[in-house]
Amino acid sequence: MTDWVFHVDMDQFIAAVEILRRPELAGRPVVVGGRGDPTERAVVSTASYEAREFGVRSGMALRLAARRLPDDAIFLPVDGPAYLAASAEVFAAIRRLGLTVEVLGWDEAFVAVPGTDDPEAVARGIQAAVLDATRLHCSIGIGDNRIRAKNATDFGKPRGRFCLTRANWLDVLGDHPVIDLWGVGSRISARLGAHGIRTVDDLARADLDTLVAEFGPRMGTWYAALGRGEGSAVVDDTPWVARSHSRETTYQENLRTPDEIRAALEVLTDQVLADCAAEGRPIQRVGLKVRYAPFFTVNRIRKLRAPTADRQPVLDAVLALADAMEPGREVRLLGVRGEMTLPDEPDDPVERTPTRGRV
Repeated sequence: MTDWVFHVDMDQFIAAVEILRRPELAGRPVVVGGRGDPTERAVVSTASYEAREFGVRSGMALRLAARRLPDDAIFLPVDGPAYLAASAEVFAAIRRLGLTVEVLGWDEAFVAVPGTDDPEAVARGIQAAVLDATRLHCSIGIGDNRIRAKNATDFGKPRGRFCLTRANWLDVLGDHPVIDLWGVGSRISARLGAHGIRTVDDLARADLDTLVAEFGPRMGTWYAALGRGEGSAVVDDTPWVARSHSRETTYQENLRTPDEIRAALEVLTDQVLADCAAEGRPIQRVGLKVRYAPFFTVNRIRKLRAPTADRQPVLDAVLALADAMEPGREVRLLGVRGEMTLPDEPDDPVERTPTRGRV
C-alpha cells in the first residue's frame, strides 16, 4: 500500500463557471478579463479551450486577444465572488471523501491520498465527486511527491489523470525543456541555458557546484532536486494566513502629472488599508509597483518605522517610494501592497528577506 499526493486542477475553471451560468456559451470562444471590454487596458484572466485554439492565453492583453479571435467570441468581466464560491464547493466535495486538502488557489489543490495500490480509482472518485457537486471538470496529477504530482497534471488535461513517480520521471520529462517544470520561468530557464542546461535531463545531471554558484546554496540545491523530481510529499491543510494585501489599477488613460499620480496612490492606499484592517493586523512594510508607458515595470519596498494601521504613516511611506519615480514619464499602472505582521509576530519584527510565493 502506497501513499500518494494528487494535484487537482480545475479545467478552464473561470470560463467553466461562466459557461455554467450561461449554457448558451458552451463551445464558443470565451474570454474572461478586466471589465469584459476588449477595447480597454486589461489582461485575460482565463480563456476557454475554444479561445485557446486561437492562441489566446492568460496574461495576454484583451486587445491582442480580440485581434486573434473571431467576431463571435465572448468577452466577460471578472466576477471574483462567483469563482470563490465555486472553488469552495469544489474543495468541500473532496474533503467529504475524508481526504486532506491543501488549497493553492481558486482552481487547484494538493490532496493527500494514503495507503492505496489503485490511485487511479481514487482519482476517478474525486473527479466524479467534484462533477456531481459542482458540474465542473478537473484533471488530476498523481505523484509520489508534490513536485511530480504538480508536473503530472499537464499530461492529464483535460478531464484526465496522469501519474509521475521516481520510476518514470525522466522517461516522461527528460527531453522536455526546463521551462516545463513547476517553478521554472523564462528568466530561470535563460540562466540555466547559459550553463548548457536546457532539458530536464540536463538539469537532473547538472553539476551541483555550478547550480550553487549561479543561484546560491538554497536555490541551487532546490533546482538540482527539481531536475530529478525530488521534493516533499507533505500535504498541509493548515488554513492559509494572508501575508499581504495589494491593489493595483491599469489606467485607461496614462497618468501624466504628479497630482494625478498622488490622487491614484491615495485611492489604492485606502483600499489596501481597508483590506488589512479586515485581517486585524497592522502593516509593517509597503510596496509600490509602477508600470511606465509603454510597458516597463519597477517594484520598490519600504519598511515602516513601526507596524501600524493608521492611514498617514502608511500613505507617507507610499508617497516616499513614489518620490523615486522617474519624472516626466507617463504611468499606465500603479499598485500598492501592504505587508502585515503575522499573528504570532512581535510588534517590532526583525527585518527578513521576502520569500518567493504565488501571485
